Amino acid sequence: MPGTVLLLAAAPAGKGCLVDAASVLPVLAAVPPPVLSGTETANVVELADPLEPQAVLTRLRAAATAPGPLTVFVAGQLQLDRRQHLPHLALARSTPATVRYTGFPWHWFREELRLRPPGSTSLVVDLHADAETWEWLLANPLDSGRTSAVYGRVAPPPNRRTVAGPAYMKAVATLLRSGHRPPLDQLHQQALARIAPESGVGTDIVLTAQAPAQAPMPAYVPSPPPSPAPTAQALVPGAPSASLPTPEPAPVSSASPSLAPTAQVFVPSAPRSPAPTAQALVSSAPPASRPTPEPAPVSTAPPTLVLTPVPGPPPRPAHSPVPVDPHAAITAAVQSGQHRDADALAALEEHGAMRAHGPASPEALHWSEVRADLAMLAGDPVRSCRTWLTVASARLGAGQTPETPAVEAAVDRAHHQWGQIRDAMLARELGSALAELRSRVPGRRRGALANVHQRLKELQVSG
Repeated sequence: MPGTVLLLAAAPAGKGCLVDAASVLPVLAAVPPPVLSGTETANVVELADPLEPQAVLTRLRAAATAPGPLTVFVAGQLQLDRRQHLPHLALARSTPATVRYTGFPWHWFREELRLRPPGSTSLVVDLHADAETWEWLLANPLDSGRTSAVYGRVAPPPNRRTVAGPAYMKAVATLLRSGHRPPLDQLHQQALARIAPESGVGTDIVLTAQAPAQAPMPAYVPSPPPSPAPTAQALVPGAPSASLPTPEPAPVSSASPSLAPTAQVFVPSAPRSPAPTAQALVSSAPPASRPTPEPAPVSTAPPTLVLTPVPGPPPRPAHSPVPVDPHAAITAAVQSGQHRDADALAALEEHGAMRAHGPASPEALHWSEVRADLAMLAGDPVRSCRTWLTVASARLGAGQTPETPAVEAAVDRAHHQWGQIRDAMLARELGSALAELRSRVPGRRRGALANVHQRLKELQVSG
């Protein structure tokens, strides 16, 4: 199966530039595509100093939906959004004051890659950070998602009036130009060793996160519902917040161990296995129904304890299907064109999460978002838009603010899918709900609400 490679180099223009990111692209472009990807054939997409975050998002989304392994090489500069304090990949027009609107939010990498099969996605990054972002990174992980392998480094700010070079990425490209692609963890260590003498690798934040291995696809077994199961409450766009239970707000990023100033290592934690149990049974007087024996002579020896282990569950029959990560099963169904089956699997998980945790819980909303993405992949913008509107309304009703990234992302995606609807009646119906949400969640792109009103007027005229 052919692989896909995305080469992305981005940095601000002007005096705010800390790294000449684009200088690495000619070196990477000289590497044969199969070597970049680690597959027999590969498609390569190159983005040099892009201007618009939506252009980067479009290319990343297309790469994320391609079958086969995906490798993303990112060289650039990180800046913090001063409003929400979230890291962004700075683009050509980005400044510290405008990066919220002109940069590419780093958590978009996580969102776009989350449906890919574990073990099929790798990120190789060489990033530089300004002083404010560097302090943030010393206390917070650079979260790229639980299913992606990540290798690279984040370098501290260079000396004033100095533009650094992407030394790590150039070392990676130079090693690959030999025509041999070792495993990424070995390539990563070789690149770090190569740049250590002339760079401050000892002060860099080193990124190392191995993704879960991709195992053969066994039969899918949905999560069993709890017993007894309360009736699930349907999510309705615009429903009053009082009708929904109020869970804790969904976390922006997954938990991660605290970071030392010299290293940042991401290692996915394995699920805990239940410890074996044992029950101590102490011999006591016999039951009253039995004949009473003659009293035994009094003994000064201590009483005897008999330890009998409690039997565990019976072993699973060899022919019984093994439960697997539902995300992997859903992704496999999508890649084989079975969109209805993929949505049915996601619906099972969604309903189970609703019964177990409530319809506005983070667990249930996650599966609602998965179903919205599946509708988009199936070419059904009406269902996708409606689901994203439902998710946004539920998050707001659960107490999340209009500036929460998950809320903004839901409304932005609903807006995008609404623009793909060609049925005028359905577009008017969903456009009214979208306009109401846009008035509360304007998003990062100026003029989003005006765009909704303008199209609604055109739909009214066209009948």
